[in-house]
Amino acid sequence: MLSSQTIDIVKATAPVIAQTGPALTAHFYDRMFSHNPELKDIFNMSNQRNGDQREALFNAICAYASNIENLPALLPAVEKIAHKHTSFMITAEQYAIVGGHLLGTIDDLLSPGQEVLDAWAEAYGLLADIFIKREEEIYQENEGKSGGWRGTREFILTEKTQESAVITSFTFKPADGGEVAGYQPGQYIGIYLQPEGFEFQEIRQYSLSSVPQADQYRISVKREEGGKVSSYLHDTLKVGDKVQLAPPAGDFFLDVEATTPVALISAGVGLTPTLSMLETLTGHQANVHWLHAAENGGHHAFKHTIARMVAEHDHFTSNTWYREPLASDSQAEDFQFDGMMDLGKVKDLVVTPGMHYYFCGPVGFMQHVAKQLLEMGVAEEQLHYECFGPHKVI
Repeated sequence: MLSSQTIDIVKATAPVIAQTGPALTAHFYDRMFSHNPELKDIFNMSNQRNGDQREALFNAICAYASNIENLPALLPAVEKIAHKHTSFMITAEQYAIVGGHLLGTIDDLLSPGQEVLDAWAEAYGLLADIFIKREEEIYQENEGKSGGWRGTREFILTEKTQESAVITSFTFKPADGGEVAGYQPGQYIGIYLQPEGFEFQEIRQYSLSSVPQADQYRISVKREEGGKVSSYLHDTLKVGDKVQLAPPAGDFFLDVEATTPVALISAGVGLTPTLSMLETLTGHQANVHWLHAAENGGHHAFKHTIARMVAEHDHFTSNTWYREPLASDSQAEDFQFDGMMDLGKVKDLVVTPGMHYYFCGPVGFMQHVAKQLLEMGVAEEQLHYECFGPHKVI
């Protein structure tokens, strides 16, 4: 527990630190990468360039300071971040490095005096211990599973399938020929890459896009404009090539009773975790509604898979929106609505007592969906979502 003096100091100085805004996290990352360049092999440098990681860290610091007397309020965020950290194989030693540079940044920018630095060091140390303990639990859980492991494991690309104009699926099997660890539908795996031409090791997390299999994993990746890793996967990685994978992780996963109605809502490549959920719900006792938004038919991945599943299962329904349909798109077969997803058009389906909503896609899309559901009277605790990249609150 933190001393009352430490709590008082952190609360008193938090507004001053918050006023530094992005300058704080910009200085922190510049300082850390200058002194510890080896960490560039862990952090997504693209998120450094676009500012997403810096924004996420700044928000996390502010959230911690504002909840310094109510740490249980932070536990959902801790769980989300801890899972992501295990996908990066974060260690206790790295927490010490980060803490040293965070305190150094506060001192460099504000020179608040030793008493303030000591208070923030104590507060950071408590939070770091919470993360280290939870992450060790996850490491041990992954290692203890049938087919599980700790660290990274070598896998071979066995199948590469184009699902749409921009999305391709990749199926990996262990190079050792063994089983793989199970996972909850909605979780992701971490892939480690450093082929020729990459300045740093690149680590990415991709949602698993199928129902769990005993001996393989499948991910489905969108080609991102300017995306170094997605371009490499689409253009260069070929069947037979080897990669390193971290075990499945993530706190966004299907968790409902058999009698709970479910809505799976996605846009673009956001359908990857919800597709895994849908395949898991074939024997569900309640209704399941699939709601998807795509740019057009050319970008619409897995449309034939979804159509087949809906036709085979009476408790499944499906509605699709194309933002800008092509002349070649068949409205009768491929989509029902054009424009942005308007849940009011299917209100009788999606506003069901006790229904839980799982959604994934661009942040703006998820904000749009959440706003509609809340305005329809859906309780916030029935909404579950996943963000690509650094976490954002919708």
